Amino acid sequence: MLDEREKEEVISLCEKLVNSQSYSGKEDKAAKILKEYAKKKLFFDEIFEDSFGNVGLVIKGALPGPTVLLDGHIDTVPVNTDHWATDPFHAVIKDGKIYGRGTSDMKGSVSAMIVAAEKFAEKTGKQFPGKIVISCSVHEETFEGVATRKVSEKFHPDVVVIGEATNLNINRGQRGRAEIVVETIGKSVHSANPEKGINAVSKMMILLTEIEKLPTTQQPFMGEGILVPTDIISSPYPGKSVLPASCRVTFDRRTLVGETKASVLSPIQQVIDELKQSDPEFDAKVFYSRGKDVCYTEEIIEAERFFPAWLYDENEPFVKKPLQALRAIGIPAELSHYSFCTNGSHFAGEAGIPTIGFGPSRENLAHTDNEYVEIEQLTKAVEGFAAIIRSLLEDK
Repeated sequence: MLDEREKEEVISLCEKLVNSQSYSGKEDKAAKILKEYAKKKLFFDEIFEDSFGNVGLVIKGALPGPTVLLDGHIDTVPVNTDHWATDPFHAVIKDGKIYGRGTSDMKGSVSAMIVAAEKFAEKTGKQFPGKIVISCSVHEETFEGVATRKVSEKFHPDVVVIGEATNLNINRGQRGRAEIVVETIGKSVHSANPEKGINAVSKMMILLTEIEKLPTTQQPFMGEGILVPTDIISSPYPGKSVLPASCRVTFDRRTLVGETKASVLSPIQQVIDELKQSDPEFDAKVFYSRGKDVCYTEEIIEAERFFPAWLYDENEPFVKKPLQALRAIGIPAELSHYSFCTNGSHFAGEAGIPTIGFGPSRENLAHTDNEYVEIEQLTKAVEGFAAIIRSLLEDK
């Protein structure tokens, strides 16, 4: 059980992080809070910051052993303050909850990880095998897992715990994410004479109709590989008395285990090829979008937006032992998976590092107006992270 000091510690740290607005690429204030916090503590042996701005807090055990890495991102999605009952960047405690942007996604969890690692180090006197790394990562909301490539290059973890919300359950996988762009190409002419050109928007309407007929991929545990259009724009825009020369639609595709870059695009490409055969004027292409942004360190981060899914067997020791450890301390955890994408896309999906998920709060509170974390969940997460750390160090 947590004592009052530990409860106050995790609540206070969560509040401080919430009060520091940290949109993707502007996480510097939150990073500074974490570094200053760690410097004042006895148990952190190393405070690391890489060129993207990821902060690593390291506790070294007295004995040789594995590296257990707990990852939580410190960036958040933007807010519309008109839709909030409170100031999203001034934490408010009410009815047993802390309100504010990032409380659930995922500054509460980052706070719980750090206090849990301290608690574990204190109670063991650091007489444990291996190393604990708290990865406070950046740019997750825009590039899931891209910034954390530097984290795994630095620390070479043996096992990773993703701290995204699980309602205190253990997640053994996640759906991945791909951002797909479909573009139709037309011929621009004056819209008073449309028969002399090719309307890219009209062609897109035909293409979208056919894409909507495509069956979705399915997996019993992970669910559905959905394909959802999220935006559409023609060019030139706005079109003033001119037929659009091109039209682009962006799709959000949630990927499943085993799906590749090629296999995800293949059905859409097949639809395009068939329409080209039936209509000599039809021209289109499909590709993954690329993103590019500037970190608060002024480093450029960029990547193609394909982030793979991952899933581990429930009988893997790094899945079973944390589950048993949580139940042993009175947290009735079950096995589940993330429906959304996380930094696990890199750790597990790209690097093949054994990975699980555990964190306070519920998935459906992420990115919402009036976001909150329940204080009871937050404090239980501290106990949970400490139990998981112990079980993973004992497992090796």
